[in-house]
Amino acid sequence: MIKFISVLCIAFLLTGCATTESPSVTKGSEMITHTVFFKLNHVRGSEAEALFLSKAAALSAIPGVENFQILEETSPKNSFDFGLSMEFADQAAYDTYNTHPEHIAFVQQAWLNEVADFQEIDYIPLTNLISY
Repeated sequence: MIKFISVLCIAFLLTGCATTESPSVTKGSEMITHTVFFKLNHVRGSEAEALFLSKAAALSAIPGVENFQILEETSPKNSFDFGLSMEFADQAAYDTYNTHPEHIAFVQQAWLNEVADFQEIDYIPLTNLISY
C-alpha cells in the first residue's frame, strides 16, 4: 500500500498535479460502500439457496441502506458464489444498519448457519485524496 501511494505521489509530481496542501480525511462523513462476498452451504440452484437470498434481500428495507444489490460471481478467480453490496451515507447510517434488529436477526438466524465462507470489505471513496 505504501509503495502504491508513493508511486501515485511521484506521478502527480511529474505531471504537475501535486499540491503543497496535506489532504485531510474527515472520518464519518464519507459514503461507505459495504460489500460481502460469500459461498453458501446449500446446493447451487436449490430452494434453500433461493430462500437465503430472499432473506438477504429483506436487508434492503433497513433504514439507511442505499443502492442494495445481490450479486452473482462470474469469475473463476475465487470460490465465492454471491455478493451483497450496499451503500450508506455516512458512518452513523452504517452503524444504524449494523445494530438494527432485522440485521442482527439475519446474521444470527441465517448467515451464521448457512454461509460456508465469506469476505467482507467496507470502503470509502478516495476522491478527497486523489484528483482524477
